Amino acid sequence: MAVKKKTGISYVGTGRRKQSVARVFMTPGTGEITVNGRTLEEYLPQATLRMVVNSPLVLTETKDQFDIKINVSGGGYTGQAGAMRHGIARALLEASADYRPVLKKAGFLTRDARGKERKKYGLKGARRAPQYSKR
Repeated sequence: MAVKKKTGISYVGTGRRKQSVARVFMTPGTGEITVNGRTLEEYLPQATLRMVVNSPLVLTETKDQFDIKINVSGGGYTGQAGAMRHGIARALLEASADYRPVLKKAGFLTRDARGKERKKYGLKGARRAPQYSKR
């Protein structure tokens, strides 16, 4: 769903992971990534998480072709990074359908369905049993 703006064409993608939801807006530009009004380096200090977010761009060799604005909410940093990766991959797909085989093979288009396991009765958590006492 390409959205026409005053500055040019914008590609939109929504990514989800665990409890996190990321809305990604991509416009042709110089490769700046803004997350919730801050730079990616400010928002995600861990290099590994930044690598996760940049992986679809590196894979498709489009790192310096798009300016990306991301609004992300919910979950923790790891879930948010996964949601951003999913959203960027979906937005890239809108930009060009030629990226589909590469992104699909890497698994970036698949929504990671894993979530939190529910707490069961008789247990302290999802799997944690009460402490055992011999007497």
